[in-house]
Amino acid sequence: MIAVLVSLWRRALPWLALAAAILLFILGARRTGEKAGRAAERLETLERTNDANRRMLEAGADRPRDRDDLVERLRKGGF
Repeated sequence: MIAVLVSLWRRALPWLALAAAILLFILGARRTGEKAGRAAERLETLERTNDANRRMLEAGADRPRDRDDLVERLRKGGF
């Protein structure tokens, strides 16, 4: 009886090891995918933030320097 169980265990052990290896590979791939997704989301957020910051800096660079400059722009209609 024990010999039969040992024989079955020896036949099943490689298949169990293969199943465990496949399971670990799938879990690792899933985790890597999640990390890549989070990195892509952070990159997208960073790009949006940088774009908004760039637009604010461009708008600030084009602003009137003083009241006289503001009055001149309003007279020309270019504000």
